Amino acid sequence: MFPQITPVTRNIIILNVIFFVATFLLRYANIDLGPLLAGYFPLSPNFNSWQIITHMFMHGGLMHIVFNMFTLYSFGPVLEQVLGQKKFIILYFAAGLGGFALYNIWNYYEVSQLTSFLNSKGFDIHEIYKYADINYSGEMPISSNSEAVRDSAQSLFNILRTPMVGASGAIFGIVAAFSTLFPDAKLMFLFIPFPIKAKYLTPIVIIASIALGFGQLSGDNIAHFAHIGGALIGYLFVLNFKKNRDRIQ
Repeated sequence: MFPQITPVTRNIIILNVIFFVATFLLRYANIDLGPLLAGYFPLSPNFNSWQIITHMFMHGGLMHIVFNMFTLYSFGPVLEQVLGQKKFIILYFAAGLGGFALYNIWNYYEVSQLTSFLNSKGFDIHEIYKYADINYSGEMPISSNSEAVRDSAQSLFNILRTPMVGASGAIFGIVAAFSTLFPDAKLMFLFIPFPIKAKYLTPIVIIASIALGFGQLSGDNIAHFAHIGGALIGYLFVLNFKKNRDRIQ
């Protein structure tokens, strides 16, 4: 569970720490890297193409990065040794991209629903896109007597203006890949007094993330669909790896 750290895993952790420390220190110089490097919804006025990658190195707080990097340290070296450095790098970033993609597919569905409703009520959604620009400060003025219209406009505004940050999609891909390669490995987790076989971990993670994603609780700002997307990529990647390995053997 705590193997000697391997080169790619070490370098990914170092990069994440550098981004985290730089983001923290530059705030004292009134430079906020968040709006530039976090991952916004692709149709948002705040989106830039490089955010598809850079969002994986941004974290929302100390516990966020500690959890992600500790998990990577725990599972990454074993996978790196089994898959090889090149395939491990591909797995990590493919899982991160898969998380970003699924999260924003869900966002696109929500945006489509909200846009359709607001258009049917004669509300000008272009105003929302204008106010959602991060260069605009202040609340979005909503001139409507309908509470449903106001709530929908605010929801659309929030999606366009709220970024996705963190390596969680990539990390969940790593965990799913490990569970697929070593299904009978017994894992210990904090607050769980008994070991759990790895093969039960991925289904638990996906089911929990689906439930939390669809039933997003008030104040829950976790990108649960990113976890699902990353885990699915990790699972499929290792299935393909095992199939090709068995074919060669």
